[in-house]
Amino acid sequence: MNKQNTKNVRQPEGPFCQSCGMPMESPDCFGTNVDKAKNNEYCCHCFQNGEFVDTNMTMEEMIDLSASIMAEKTEMPEAKTKEICWSFIPKLKRWNKK
Repeated sequence: MNKQNTKNVRQPEGPFCQSCGMPMESPDCFGTNVDKAKNNEYCCHCFQNGEFVDTNMTMEEMIDLSASIMAEKTEMPEAKTKEICWSFIPKLKRWNKK
């Protein structure tokens, strides 16, 4: 990826999914609670009907998946997107056990 492509990658606006880090920029991006109401913390890919879609997914698996998707959407090398994902996914609510 050349420097020009890097400059064209925009910083998405939040809120961000507290499981995968995806920006939730439109109403259809939000997950749902048991009562079908919008969940303000998790995206539609991670949280549906009040529970996580993949309850057995580890943080490391989420980082690999998110890095792969980010690399495809931004055309950044996957090594770079994995580095980015490692910098913020462990801090998200689902994974931060502090």
